[in-house]
Amino acid sequence: MDYLKVSSKSSPASVAGAIAGMVKDGVPVNMQCVGAGAVNQAIKAMAIARGFLIPTGFDISCAPVFSDILINGESRTAIRLSIYVHQLSLQNSELVDPHDVQTVA
Repeated sequence: MDYLKVSSKSSPASVAGAIAGMVKDGVPVNMQCVGAGAVNQAIKAMAIARGFLIPTGFDISCAPVFSDILINGESRTAIRLSIYVHQLSLQNSELVDPHDVQTVA
């Protein structure tokens, strides 16, 4: 299985564009992150990608798992995020703008 490898230096907007493009093409999306900074960038990318996808009738969510990987012969713990795609129903011929959603404290 291929993974989008996200680092702490990855641009969230670029990763979001890759996620959105893969979702629109029907390609399974999985990300791999090593370190807190990389996970931070991946989660930001998810939020940005949702903004790209919701107006097109798709929403995404993710499920994290730990994975032991080898980097330069050294064992490291990565977090892998599997992206799940949800088709939104078009009721009333419009979708909810994610920026209009309010949370209750």
